[in-house]
Amino acid sequence: MTSSDPVLWLGTGTCALGPYRSDLVETYWRWEQEPSLLVGYGRQGPESLEARTEGMAHQVRGENIRFTVYDLAGGSPAPVGVSTLLPDHGVRTAEFVIMLAREARGRGLGSEATRLTLDYAFHVTNLRMVWLKVLAPNAAGINAYAKAGFRKAGTLRRAGYWLGQVCDEVIMDALASEFGGPSAVKDLMAP
Repeated sequence: MTSSDPVLWLGTGTCALGPYRSDLVETYWRWEQEPSLLVGYGRQGPESLEARTEGMAHQVRGENIRFTVYDLAGGSPAPVGVSTLLPDHGVRTAEFVIMLAREARGRGLGSEATRLTLDYAFHVTNLRMVWLKVLAPNAAGINAYAKAGFRKAGTLRRAGYWLGQVCDEVIMDALASEFGGPSAVKDLMAP
C-alpha cells in the first residue's frame, strides 16, 4: 500500500478514516512534534523519531482502535491526522484522542473525523459512551467536539497547563443513545 492508494473504511464527501499505518510513522511523528500539538497535549518535549518508531511497533499490536484521518478535498486522499479510541471493554466505553496536522485545522476536518470515529465506536465497536479531556483554553477543540456530538460533562479544576499557565481540563462525553444524524456505518449496511 502507498499513500496514493490508501484503504478508506468510512467517509463523507471531504473526510475519511482508514487504518493506522506503520509506513506513515515519520509523518505521524512530524505532526506530533509541532509546538501547538505539544501545548494541546500537555507534553513538554519532543520525541525522537527512533523512540516514535519503537512506539509504533507497540501501537499496531495494541488493543486501542486507531485510524488515519484523510482529507478528500484535493481529489486523492491525503493523510492529515490520527484519531484513537482507548477502550475499556469491561464497561463498554472509550477515551477519544485526535491529532490533526496544522494544515488540516480550521476547515471542519476535526469535527468530521471525530463524528466518523464516534459512528464507528457506536455502530461497529458497540460502545455505549465515549469521553475525552480537552484543556479549557482550547476553544477551537471544544467547539469541534461539540459540533461532532460531544457534550460537556464536567471540569477537572487546575489539572492542566496551557502556554505555561495552570488551567482546567474539560471532560466531554458522547452517548450512543444520543448519537443522531447521518451514519456512514449504517449507510454501508443499507440494501
